[in-house]
Amino acid sequence: MFYRDERLALFIDGANLYAAAKALGFDIDYKLLRAEFMRRGKLLRAFYYTALLENDDFSPIRPLVDWLNYNGFNMVTKPAKEFTDSMGRRKIKGNMDIELTVDAMELAPHVDHIVLFSGDGDFRPLVESLQRKGVRVSVVSTIRSQPPMIADELRRQCDNFIELDELRDVIGRPPREPRGQSDEDQAITEAD
Repeated sequence: MFYRDERLALFIDGANLYAAAKALGFDIDYKLLRAEFMRRGKLLRAFYYTALLENDDFSPIRPLVDWLNYNGFNMVTKPAKEFTDSMGRRKIKGNMDIELTVDAMELAPHVDHIVLFSGDGDFRPLVESLQRKGVRVSVVSTIRSQPPMIADELRRQCDNFIELDELRDVIGRPPREPRGQSDEDQAITEAD
């Protein structure tokens, strides 16, 4: 439920949203996403969080980061850490939970409604804290993937769960073919 006069802010966990959309078989059109939420309320801010590999000649998400930065999104990035797992696969660690949480808490007094694009259960205490401050919280993720991308505790805590698959026709586009890079190299993933 959205009210046209409420002040909105979007908080996008980039790696999590990418993984959820990929699991559903589509890509996000961020211009359409921003337009959709501008239509739903008074959009004050749209934050996008991602870790980037330093010293990489071409990061597959660099063009997206640059485009978002020039098209109304507040970009929050930090260097990712690269390592090799026990199977010898290249892995990238880039957790942005703290940055997103701090920004959401700082912005809370200035908004009525926060839309969190993530299914990460680590955000449940953030949602609960925002609600105590009088902010309504919607979470966008999916239960239609196998396994579901949203943690049950996050879904239960939020005021409104928005199924990403139901936004496909509004903010989606067909997936692009990767430029010769593996799926692991395409998205920054959190490694516990």
